Formats: sequence, C-alpha cells, structure tokens
Amino acid sequence: MKIRNAILTLLLVGSSGPSQAALDRVQLEQINQSVQQLVRIQTAGLPGKVSVTLGDIDSRLNLAACPALEAFTSPGTRLWGNASVGVRCNGAQPWTIYVAVSVKVLSNVVIAAHALTQGRLLEPGDLSMQEADLSQLPAAVITDPAQALGRTVTFSVAPGQPLRQDLLRSPPVIQQGQSVTLRSQGQGFRVSAEGRALSNAAEGQIAQVRTPSGHTVSGIARVGAIVDIQ
Repeated sequence: MKIRNAILTLLLVGSSGPSQAALDRVQLEQINQSVQQLVRIQTAGLPGKVSVTLGDIDSRLNLAACPALEAFTSPGTRLWGNASVGVRCNGAQPWTIYVAVSVKVLSNVVIAAHALTQGRLLEPGDLSMQEADLSQLPAAVITDPAQALGRTVTFSVAPGQPLRQDLLRSPPVIQQGQSVTLRSQGQGFRVSAEGRALSNAAEGQIAQVRTPSGHTVSGIARVGAIVDIQ
C-alpha cells in the first residue's frame, strides 16, 4: 500500500466532465510553473543567455489536486542540455511525474577566423566571435579573445571551429638553458638563488632547474625568469 501510494497512478481521463478537464489544465499549468521556477534558480549563475524549453506533459493524465507542488532534480543532475525535472505532490494523494527540459546557454565563443596551422602564434586577425549553445560544446571552449591571443596553436584548426583551451599552448616564460631566479618564501622568510633551466615552461607549469651545486629542483614557472619553489 505504501509503495502504491508513493507512485503516480497513470490513469487516463475517460468520461471526465468539464470540471475535471478544467482541473487538469490548472494542474498542468502549475506543474510547468514549478518546473520553470526551479530551472531559473538552478541556472541563475550560468554564463550567457539561458533559454529553457519544457517537454509536453500528457494532458490526459488524471492527477489528484495538490495544494503544494515540489519540483526537484535527482542528485548529481545538472540542468544543462537535455535533462529532466521531477514534480511531486506530498498531499493526501501523493504522485510524482518527470518533465523533460532542454536548457540552452547562448553565448559568444571565440572561433578561428580562417584556417590555423599548428604552431601559429595567435593574433587578433586570427580570431572571430560567434554565438553558440555552450551546452553543446566542450567545457574548455574559449569565450574571451584575451584567453587566446598570444598563445600557440597545438593542432591545425579549421575555419569557424570554436577554439578550446586544449588546442592552445601558452608561450614559455622559461627557456631551456636560461638563467633563472629560484625563489622560496613563507611566513617570516624569503630566500632566492640562481639556477639554470633544464626545460621550457609556460606560466604556471612545472620547471626543472639545476643549481650551481649540481642539484636538480622543481618549481612553478613565473614571468620574469622566476621559479617558485614550494
């Protein structure tokens, strides 16, 4: 009995009179409103312009009138692209249904203005902007041209293709063989020493350095030929 009462009874309206049909329309509108409100809350922090489309609900469903609807998502569900939102009634006659939703996030993304060959250092003329649905693109897609300018293309890119972080490489701030400053600091102290870089490294990458004594140490490459030792 407990399980039966917890599950939505999918009964089709047969010979319902006008009052029942009117109730169904009210219920359907309330369900849609509760879903839309939850989607607005959960997508409030997304970038760009959010567009939401709700799937159709079978208007023939005979749902018991509910004084308080509760919209919810399953744990781990992200309202992004195609998803679903549950709506339940916790009244005397409980029921639960699921509504399909399509969430589009429209934003300008950086695309290749023309064919880009591997190893090219990106300049303003190489980039263009185009509106796209972020929910249909990889998470690493670039939306700000500043994130691409001055970086090197690691794979050839076709014209109009959205640029991604994994397609680009930042220029090295440390060059192999270069003299660098090793820097270590903490609470109440700061020390530095000289060394020679054993490899190239971009900003934030790990750089290996040989000290004058012949030891090899690793640290974080910084602009200005600095390597921070953790």
